[in-house]
This record gives sequence, structure tokens and C-alpha cells, in this order.
Amino acid sequence: MRKTIYEKSTGLQDTELHYCPGCSHGIVHKLVAETLAEMNAVETAIGVCPVGCSVFAGNYFACDMIEAAHGRAPAVATAVKRTHPEVPVFTYQGDGDLASIGAAEIVHAAMRGEKFTTIFINNAIYGMTGGQMAPTTLIGQRATTAPSGRTAEQAGNPMRVSEMLATLDGLVYAERVCVTDISHLMKAKRAIKKAFTRQMNNDGFTFVEVLCSCPTNWGMDIKEANEWLISHMIPYYPLGVIKDVEVP
Repeated sequence: MRKTIYEKSTGLQDTELHYCPGCSHGIVHKLVAETLAEMNAVETAIGVCPVGCSVFAGNYFACDMIEAAHGRAPAVATAVKRTHPEVPVFTYQGDGDLASIGAAEIVHAAMRGEKFTTIFINNAIYGMTGGQMAPTTLIGQRATTAPSGRTAEQAGNPMRVSEMLATLDGLVYAERVCVTDISHLMKAKRAIKKAFTRQMNNDGFTFVEVLCSCPTNWGMDIKEANEWLISHMIPYYPLGVIKDVEVP
């Protein structure tokens, strides 16, 4: 008799992902989908897609999804959550979409304490458009717009988004995680679930930053990309809870 060991989450549609081999988006999609399913929220949740590699996230998640203009997902999510305060609302954004063109939107959503959750994918580069330098690109890291590597003199230091947003009173929970192995994957799942739970408790804005690999634009194979993330990204973007405050 066959025994089912693993089934695809009911939070995902039965659609083949378009992401490059080794890209972490598919793993994070899985964790978000599983969280929604465990909360019995797939039928009620509303997500907002960015412009970037995950622009087609609406084809993958089984919940309702809205496509926002580049960087404007937090503004759209604000409207959705305020009109549907009883359902889970989330934005799913990359570092170019959120930290560059959408920096004002995410800052003001956090400042206001909007009661939705943001899943922030930080792979330190612009993925969909061809590997340009992002606000999160590390010093010395090469990009198509920084072929010799990013320098602080020319582009400033990389932006630590979680720490920046944590200074705002409206943000109640922020954690940085990665998905390089099973241990870290489980920690990421717990962080995502906590973010959604605190949202549904009406505590305030919640934020999970996921350090992810981009083998294609980093010019590496999958194993090398994971090792580079661990050796280069984590020292600059340390993992763990950035902020977790109780609401009276």
C-alpha cells in the first residue's frame, strides 16, 4: 500500500513555476502558502504582487492576488486591509521593488502601523531586469551597472531595510531569515506564521525579510550561490528577530 509522504500545499495552484533553477522564490512561496493553509485562510487571504521576478505570483498562490504598480504594493495593501480588516493581507516584494522605487510606500505603511504583512525577498540584486545593482547589493558585489563591484563612495552602503523600518513605532514585528537549508527553512516558516498571526491580532505592521539566492544574476551555480549567501550576505544582514514588541 502506498503512503503519502508529501503533498503540495493547498495554498498553491497546480502551476509550474517560471523561476530560474536555484532561485529561492519557490521555497518562500511554499512557506507562505503552507502558513495560509494552516490558518484556514486560503479562501480569504489577499496578496499583492510586485513588479519583479515574482510579478506572476498571482499565478501560483491559490488565494486572491492583486498586481500593483512597481513599488506600490504597500499602498494597495493598505487600501485592501482597511476595507477588509477581517482577512489576512500581505505583500510579496523583492529588494528592487520594495527598497528602491517603493521605499516611500513601505516606510509610510510601517510608520502608520498598517495591519498587513510584508514578505521581503532580499537577493541583493535586480533579478528580472538583468542583474543591475540594487539598494541591497553588497560592497564589492558585481552587477551589470557595477561591473567592478559596488563601492560606498559611488553608491553608498547597502540598505538594511529591516533595521530601518524597526525604528518606526507602527512596525511591531520584524525578523530576518534565510532558506539555505532545512533548519533555516523551518525558522523562516515560524517567522512567517508569527507575522501573519500578529497581523490577525491587529497588533500592527509585520515584516519578514528573507535572504535569498539568485544564481543566474550572481553568475554562480546553485551550491556556490548558497555558500556565497551564507559567507557574504549573513554577516552584513544578520539573521534573527529585529523587533518584536507587545501591544497593550
